[in-house]
Amino acid sequence: MVNIRKLDCGAWIVMEPTDYVRSAAVGVWVRAGSSLERDNVSGVSHFIEHMMFKGTEKRTARQIAEDADRIGGMCNAFTGREATCYYIKTLSSNISQGAEILIDILTGSVFDEQEIERERQVILEEIKMVRDTPDEDVMEIISDLVNSGNAIGNSILGTPESLAGIGRQEMVDYYHEQYTCDSMVIAVSGNFDPDQLTQQFEEGLKDMPRTKTLPSSEKKPYRQSVRVNVRDIEQTHICLACPSISLADDRFHAMVLLNSIFGGSMSSRLFQNIREEKGLAYSVASMNVLSGNSGFFNIYAGVAHEKVSEAVEAIHEEMTALHRDGVNEEELAMAREQVKSSFIFGLENITSRMFNLGKNKLLLDRVIDPDETLRTYDAVTAEDIANAVGLLCPSKEFCGAAVTGRDFDLEALIRRES
Repeated sequence: MVNIRKLDCGAWIVMEPTDYVRSAAVGVWVRAGSSLERDNVSGVSHFIEHMMFKGTEKRTARQIAEDADRIGGMCNAFTGREATCYYIKTLSSNISQGAEILIDILTGSVFDEQEIERERQVILEEIKMVRDTPDEDVMEIISDLVNSGNAIGNSILGTPESLAGIGRQEMVDYYHEQYTCDSMVIAVSGNFDPDQLTQQFEEGLKDMPRTKTLPSSEKKPYRQSVRVNVRDIEQTHICLACPSISLADDRFHAMVLLNSIFGGSMSSRLFQNIREEKGLAYSVASMNVLSGNSGFFNIYAGVAHEKVSEAVEAIHEEMTALHRDGVNEEELAMAREQVKSSFIFGLENITSRMFNLGKNKLLLDRVIDPDETLRTYDAVTAEDIANAVGLLCPSKEFCGAAVTGRDFDLEALIRRES
């Protein structure tokens, strides 16, 4: 049974006690991500996430790590386009100490200037690592293209140029501006005392700023664009994408099932055609990349340079057939069971349950009952899938990105009729 409470400070705490496990996971979700950043501080949300572990008024960076290890905790964080999450998982008997560590880094970080300069270099190496990983790099490029200049496409890591302009003052200003109680959700799953944790966070967050105003911006219309980056690599990595729906859209479940049918599993159309039948790619898949108020449908393939044209043509073929013929009942039934199984398997991990609770409450302002989710998937019809297909533009109108070792005209391949 999920227990939802609003703290006096304005933050929400969402708790799901589970008495048959001997561990607990607690995460603090903050509505602070790259989509809220100005261009001159691009990457600051992620930079702050790193700095939270680099020393507080009570602990050095080493002491933070040692105190987490001392209680057998797994403590980490991640930054997205809409939120940052700080979390720890540990034994139930130690969850109060784990929560205290999270509260300390959230409220007491000192943003030491020497640590900032040291961590700046770490993030620059992280940027290089992504650029040296072509399948990750092409995902970053396609997100920028398909979002057509909208903030949701902002880079999470930032650029070397933007990082150079982020000093201690810019970091502290952004922290005080974005880390407010009304933008926080504490999510807890596992075996713990709800009253004790509620009181602990009530006391721990009481001095944080209470409210902030989220910026409003006019959404820019989609426009097709293409980018090819050439570098010394042995394979071509391609993404083709178009706008889709948001996490909050009523057609979300139909779109998830459509993705499973089209390219989200080993039995999917893309995998069977492009890999198994034509042997054009080792890795090929489609995916929904969804946020609280927007999203896009993405197709990825990693192929030999000389197979690029054939691979794009095969993607055209499958998208054309999808629009023309829809899906059959057998495909829908198979996708339904695959998606439901994946959903249930994820909920058998308490950290995944915590992520699910926090993300839904922060971005959708609701907690979704698992049984409701299963019923919704069971209720999706072939007509619902057809409506979801209708949300996707023809593949010749997709944005395209490639990271490759051999230059080619991707725009001509995308716009070519199948």
